[in-house]
Amino acid sequence: MKIHEYQAKTILAKYGVAVPRGEMALTRAEAEKAAHRLFEEGAKGVVVKAQIHAGGRGKGGGVKVAKTLEEAKHWADKILGMRLVTHQTGPEGKIVQRLLIEETLPIERELYLGIVVDRATARPVFMASAAGGMEIEEVAAKDPKAIIKEAIDPTIGFQAFHARKLAFGLGLKGTQVNEAVKLMTGLYRAFVDTDASLCEINPFITTTDGRVFALDAKFGFDDNALFRHKDLKELRDISEEDPLEVEASKYNLNYIKLDGNIACLVNGAGLAMATMDIIKYAGGAPANFLDVGGGANAEQIGHAFEILLSDKNVKAILINIFGGILRVDTLADGVVQAAKATNLKLPLVLRLEGTNVEQGREILKKSGLNFQVAETMKDAAEKVVAAAGG
Repeated sequence: MKIHEYQAKTILAKYGVAVPRGEMALTRAEAEKAAHRLFEEGAKGVVVKAQIHAGGRGKGGGVKVAKTLEEAKHWADKILGMRLVTHQTGPEGKIVQRLLIEETLPIERELYLGIVVDRATARPVFMASAAGGMEIEEVAAKDPKAIIKEAIDPTIGFQAFHARKLAFGLGLKGTQVNEAVKLMTGLYRAFVDTDASLCEINPFITTTDGRVFALDAKFGFDDNALFRHKDLKELRDISEEDPLEVEASKYNLNYIKLDGNIACLVNGAGLAMATMDIIKYAGGAPANFLDVGGGANAEQIGHAFEILLSDKNVKAILINIFGGILRVDTLADGVVQAAKATNLKLPLVLRLEGTNVEQGREILKKSGLNFQVAETMKDAAEKVVAAAGG
């Protein structure tokens, strides 16, 4: 689960991380009032920031600096409601429904801080770089040595010596080191306490008067741990998520929309990945990742079908099932019911193996519906790619 920048900064402030003064605004009037308050409190300028779940907002025109209240009103009017297109939104972009109105700060340097879970070492890794304000992936590709990494042993946690090592690696000096240690410690505590999978400050800035701030903030949370964090679940903004993915989550279906035209319905994440790969190998393009899980029932299969058919790009469907906990005859029953309920017109290819596979094939045969049953994954991929138009 992702959250907005203003929400991330609210969390960080609770852990003693210094963030600029700012307010979220849903309307132009709220944005004007927020800017007015900041100017009255002594701000030299304000930044009008679009709040969407995507990076690259500044390059897309979603972040503007205003030195006067009139400028702030102008940019709030321009940005709120705009379709913001960035490298992470895709060409369709996202409609800006919220703004963050924030004070400007006297920036001296732009740096980077981030924490992720390293699956290889099974530890959180704290990263820092002097190349702040840039995409960290771009920095890693061009100059991997520009990123300082510190793997944290969970049994001892993040210590002051870790923070000092990172601070000195960034070239901080004097009082900035102590301030940075405090900020990094708070950042790590927030990461652990919220069961985050990603915590990023880009840029992390130093100011001309010797202070340090999180000028931007990004969180990603482990969905499997959200049952422990009811307060975080309330921060979810489903308007920022794909409607089909939101619908799938209601039925415990693991669905991710993609750009192709061949819908996939598979049980098991590994098999789903292999299915998408073999579709590409056969010359097609998957329209989605959909793992119905090992214990899916006929009702869930029906909902999965409805979600697949809601994607207007879909030209054919491939069902690839290895029956274990999810028996093949149960799957076949669900497919037949769903196909009849949705008046399915699209070509449907099935590859079935595992528990009760013969019974499942018999159910499909007796249904009277025009299904294609493949013998192998390669055969299934070739059939569905041909059915989708090559």
